[in-house]
Amino acid sequence: MSSPSSTHSAVVTLTGHLMDTGILARVLDDVLEYGGDYRIDRLDLGRQHQDESRALVEVSASEPELLDRILMRVQVHGANAVDPGTATTRPAPSDGVFPEDFYSTTNLETLVRLDRDWLRVQQPEMDCGLVVTDGPVVRTVPVSDVRAGDAVVCGAHGVRVELPPQAPRGDEDDFGFMSSSVSSEKPQALLVRQIAERMREVKAAGKRVLWVGGPAVVHTGAAPAMVRLVQAGYVDVLFAGNALATHDIESSLFGTSLGVDLAKGSGVPHGHEHHIRAINTIRAAGSIAAAVETGVLTGGVMHAMVQAGKPFVLVGSVRDDGPLPDVITDVIDGQRAMRAELPDVGFAIMVATMLHSIATGNILPASVPLVCVDINPATVTKLADRGSAQAMGIVTDIGLFLEQLARELAPE
Repeated sequence: MSSPSSTHSAVVTLTGHLMDTGILARVLDDVLEYGGDYRIDRLDLGRQHQDESRALVEVSASEPELLDRILMRVQVHGANAVDPGTATTRPAPSDGVFPEDFYSTTNLETLVRLDRDWLRVQQPEMDCGLVVTDGPVVRTVPVSDVRAGDAVVCGAHGVRVELPPQAPRGDEDDFGFMSSSVSSEKPQALLVRQIAERMREVKAAGKRVLWVGGPAVVHTGAAPAMVRLVQAGYVDVLFAGNALATHDIESSLFGTSLGVDLAKGSGVPHGHEHHIRAINTIRAAGSIAAAVETGVLTGGVMHAMVQAGKPFVLVGSVRDDGPLPDVITDVIDGQRAMRAELPDVGFAIMVATMLHSIATGNILPASVPLVCVDINPATVTKLADRGSAQAMGIVTDIGLFLEQLARELAPE
């Protein structure tokens, strides 16, 4: 393009497989979409597939505030200012409110320069602010949790992001089947074996496996397979809503899910009452754990989680019946409870739930591999559309998938 006439500009640099991945094109598109202009100062293309490319791009805008917003936007793709300067902080004006020009975070690994030192941001998360505390320490904070007077990083100066390692075209590793965002036609058994191997590696490295599940785990008859995975140590934490736990408990107490006999696949008399009677039983016991301890609940996924001493976070929605006493009904409190379980998570697998998958994807760092398994390809597509670029999906029946995975990791 021709040299921009505006006076406010900065040079950004990108490194990686810029052409194969389309990153350079996305950066340039975003600059124009946000009302800026650009000039490519230098483009060094790798000669071999394994070689990285490097680009220097001058980005300009009519106003310094607009330039800052563009620079923050292109950081989503790993574009960092060549001369980032040092970070500016301003006090939060009141509880639950950032300064107007706050830095809006990505889920990429992020560093902030205060004075002369670069500090790594704790637990990167998208759509948050950066708060500096004594130490100094920089952490992501959602707008609902910022407090008046907190030192909030403002503008794009002094902030750098790091892209996860990129596999060059034709040189994918053993998890390379995930190179397409949604897989529906690749060999199912191979995909399951590769996921199982990745989970073994994560556990061997001392990291935790996070599961996010929906009620179809129970409806499809896959709960026994899930129980085996819990007992084998491959479910370290579970995120779900009221429905998965309710129908899992209904299945244990009555042998039905949504009133359908799981052994026969047909409805039973008064079966439509079973889920609310299951909820009432647990409410009378006081909690899921109390029901297990008193012998009221003797089987199912939730029983296995309690028996294994593994944490679960159940967050409700406006459509819930009951809900179960363990369900967090304030969604902001639910988000906080979910965030508290993310340290040391090295792998996330999401099965048959759209809303909880998107919610979890929004709080996970991009460095955590994320696999979404659903019969509906739109679920993983929506995850990626909402910023979880690391989300990769397998389109299949969740019952068959969980049974195959349990055979790999927890053979009977």
